[in-house]
Parts: sequence; structure tokens; C-alpha cells
Amino acid sequence: MTDTSPVSVQSTPNGLQVHSPAYVLTLDHERPFARLADCSGHVYTDLFLAPSLHTTHGLDRTARLHPPAVSGGAGEVTLRFHLEGGLWQHKTLVLRCDAQGIDSWVEVTGEGELTDVHLFGGHYSGQQRWGSGFFQSAAFFTRVFNPEPYKKEHRAIPAAQSTAIDVMGTSLPGKAHWFFTPAPLVYAFHQDAPEPRLALGADQGGAPDYHGGQRAEPLAPPAVRWLSASIVAPVEELNFTSFHYDGQETAFALRLTYEGQTRVQGHFRTPTLRLNFTDDPYDAISQNAQRHAAQGFAPLQGDAAPDWWHTPIQCGWGAQCHLVRERGGRAPDHCTQANYDAFLAVLDAQDLRPGVLVLDDKWSATYGLCDVDLTKWPDLPGWIARAHGRGQRVLLWWKAWDPEGLPLDACVTNDLGERVTADPTSPAYEAILRAAVRRMLLEYGADGFKVDFSARTPSGPGLNRHGAAWGVALLHRLLWILRDEAKRCKSDALVMTHTPHPVFANVTDMIRLNDVNIEQDVTEQMIHRARVARAALPHHVIDTDNWPMPDIDAWRAYTRQQPALGVPSLYFVTHVDSDGQALTAADYALVRSTWAQWRARRTK
Repeated sequence: MTDTSPVSVQSTPNGLQVHSPAYVLTLDHERPFARLADCSGHVYTDLFLAPSLHTTHGLDRTARLHPPAVSGGAGEVTLRFHLEGGLWQHKTLVLRCDAQGIDSWVEVTGEGELTDVHLFGGHYSGQQRWGSGFFQSAAFFTRVFNPEPYKKEHRAIPAAQSTAIDVMGTSLPGKAHWFFTPAPLVYAFHQDAPEPRLALGADQGGAPDYHGGQRAEPLAPPAVRWLSASIVAPVEELNFTSFHYDGQETAFALRLTYEGQTRVQGHFRTPTLRLNFTDDPYDAISQNAQRHAAQGFAPLQGDAAPDWWHTPIQCGWGAQCHLVRERGGRAPDHCTQANYDAFLAVLDAQDLRPGVLVLDDKWSATYGLCDVDLTKWPDLPGWIARAHGRGQRVLLWWKAWDPEGLPLDACVTNDLGERVTADPTSPAYEAILRAAVRRMLLEYGADGFKVDFSARTPSGPGLNRHGAAWGVALLHRLLWILRDEAKRCKSDALVMTHTPHPVFANVTDMIRLNDVNIEQDVTEQMIHRARVARAALPHHVIDTDNWPMPDIDAWRAYTRQQPALGVPSLYFVTHVDSDGQALTAADYALVRSTWAQWRARRTK
């Protein structure tokens, strides 16, 4: 009888092979590895099969790796590897092989607070021939794609270099990657690839079109494919702060950092790690989103966006920064009602009437309570009402995590009992935040929020909170409270974040591309960010952002690009703050033109 299943298992003298239309997985019982090759026979990796799940009690390890128990059904084959030794009463590695790829996870039974979970890497002493110590998987690929924007703006790095995707970041050394929090938890590996180019389509003079035009070309010829490794799991399982690629010469492992903040009592299963081949790393992000949707972890489609969400945005932050050059002080000092009236008067004189106005940092007296600073904004409700009368909507800048003004029981605290951040698992903080949302939307009359500083997600051992959520899941909880209450107040309230990950689809309405990295090419980096956002959340609106800029020429180039990427956003009124260059009549005409182009796209 002929086996017509798309996935089959064949015994070999030393082990077995799993065959599918997309790959071949080969196990040799003499080695603690599984070799993964694509359908053309190109070998990408030898996957190490003895993972370690460390806890605060000690380092996990494996003393014996048993041959897998094999089962099959419904077009897939499952391999279950029983592992002996280490911290856990029971530990099993599972590889579920379907026609297109492999789902991998680890199941353990026992107790402990997780620290680092090493996937396809771990401590091992099970075969004297290979010695003992920490083992990693083989890297036969040469480049690693990470969708998270970093300060160097490399789309792919050498395979021997480590990197991470996480929910933290700031301007300090080693942390300059706050632009997306989080980016999609997707890596892609490639053989003998040069630094990928962002090849542009023909629409708009070479700009990639995300609204039905010609699609951007793949980063590499389809003949040489990418192997992607991505997390596919519900948000409740994302209680880690970072997803690491730990690389060194010829080897790698993947790692989830739980920081001692996730307690296992009984059974625990790691989030599913998906391996599959693709022609393009951005397609890998799209496939990751589709798998989240197919498994019910995230909606792929949302409700239709109100028209006003698509109107050009004016954010006052860049103009506030320019006032620092003229008047001194700090940029938040210049978020005042008088200054914003002046900003709008200049724009109105130039026949520029944005549909969305963003009041930036710091319109409030305290970040935690979100009560208006009456010295700066003596009549915020009246100001917003007048904007509504002109047909404009108003977003209030909201600083995530900041504990300013919050009571201690509403905060994540450190070993000294000091406030670190707001605690979205605290009933006290949830009540405060919901009341603040009602105040901002119903009492002040605002229409939504520009969320910032989500990269200040608390991280590290020894921090205390009320509930169990941590890392990615804790940030999601914070944004869920904010948006849930916003929608209770106003069904069309707009929540803007920089969280282009599929499971954040239900806590955000618009993805902001975030601050520009002035040390690298502006247009190229923003094209990359737009591609990531569009692949991860294809039905969400994109705010193209507009600040900072290295000089006025870069601002002009990016302004021309904006309509191809998403909603045009303007942060400057009279000058570009970084070089002090004044906007000319031609510059105002450029903004009018790009806004007109965007509106024309929206009516097609």
C-alpha cells in the first residue's frame, strides 16, 4: 500500500528520517542532534535536542536523551524525546512535524521559578563520546534577520553575532532598540546572503505600495530560502521579557528570559517554537501572524477603522523641541495651550489642516494620574471642544509605566520597597487607570491616546507585583486595560502604540513607526518598520511618525515617502529642530502635496 501522507517517517540504520514536501529532518541516535535540510537538500542546522530550563534553584541539565516515541495522524508526525536528569521530575522535548514546518516545545513537571529557558541548546552529559557541558545547535546559515530595529539598523547580522527581540529599551548602551516593543518574535536564517536590500516596487517612483500597488521585491532570490524560527503562542504564555538568538562561530541556541518571575507548580509547557522555510523574512512575519490567527491566538482582521483615523496627524513634540533652541528649558516645558494655539495658527496660515492633533509630553500634572496641568492648559476641555468644532480629533500623549503620583500598592516595587513602574496586575492601579481614561476621554473630551515609553516594561529578578503576568504578557495587560476602558467611553477611540506583534491586535488600533534613528538612513529604516508592521498586523493603520530628523533634507525625503507607508505625520511647524533650519514655502507645499496624495490613495 502506498503512503500518500504529506509527512512520512523512514527508519535508517542509525535513526530515522522525517520527510515532507518542504524539508527533511534526520535523526542519528549516536548524536544528540536532528539535522534539518530544505526540500532541495540544503542543510541549515543540526538542532540540539536536550534543552535546559533553569530556575532560581539551579541550572537544569540532561543526563540521558532517549530515542523518540513516534506517533502520527492527520498529515503530521510527532516525535517525543524523553529526557532524564536535571531539575525536573519529567522533561520531554516535542517535535510536531507537518507538511510545511515543525512545531517544537518542551514539557516539564516539577516546581521552580524559571530564569533562562534554552531551546535547541542546553547542558548535557549523556554521551561520553561528545564530552559534557553546554551544547548548541549547528549554524550552517550565515545571516540572521531580526525584525526589531536596532541603532545600527542592520536587517541581518552575521550568524555568529547574538541579538534579541524584547519589550525593553532606552538610549543607554546595549538598549537602543526601543522602537518596537515588541517586534514580532520571528528570526530568519539565510545561507550566503549579502546584507539584504530593501528593494522597492515601481509605485510612487520606487516606493513600496502597501495599499494595493506593486509589492516590494523579496530580499533574496527564491532559490535560496530562509529558515524562520518564531514563537506562536497565546499572550498568556508570553511571560518572558526577551527572545534571544545566542550565536557564536558555527553554533547557536535560542533563549527565553523569564527572570525568576514565572513560577512553575506542576506541569509547564514552553511556548511553541515554529520552524519553517520561506522565500522572504517579511513573509515569515506574515506567516507567523497567520498561524496566530488560525490557532485563535490573535485576530487577523479587525473592525473597519473610522475615517478620521486615516487623516493626517500633527504632533506637537518636534515643535516643542524647537522651542528649546529658542527659549531654553526642556521640551516638556513647552507643551502649553498657548504654544499649541500658535502651532495651529502657523499651519492654518499655510492651508494645512490636520485631522488628528496630538498633545505630547507633558500636558499632565502627573504621568500616573493623568490629571491636566492647569498652569499649562487652563482650559483643556474647551480647547478640545474647539478642535472638534473645526472637524479635528485630539489624542493625548500617555506615558506607559510611569509611577509618578501613584500609591505604593499600585506599583511594581524593588527589593527596597521603592516604586519601579505602575503594576497592571494591581487592582488598585487598574481602578486608577480606568478612572484616568474616563477623565481624559469624557471629562476632557479627548478622542484617544498616543502611547509612549512602553519599552519601560519592568524587567529583572527581585521585582514584586500583585499578579502572575510578566514580560510581554504584562505589557499586553497594561494596554488591554487602557484600550478596554477607552472603548467603553468612546467606541471610536483611537489607541496608538508601537507594538507590531500579532497578539497585540486587540489592544491597539494604530501602529506608530516610532522615533527616527538619526544615525542611519531615515527612509530605508522607516520602510523596514512599515513592512514589519504591515506583515504582522495587516489590517491596522500605520502612523508614519516624523521625528527626529538629522537635517531638513532628510525630513523632505521622508515626507515624500510617507504616503506610501501610512498616515502622514508632521512633528514640525516652523523649523526642523535638530539643525534649526526654517521651513520654506516650498516645504509647506510639499506637506500639502503629500497629504493630498494620501487622501487620494484613501479614496481609490
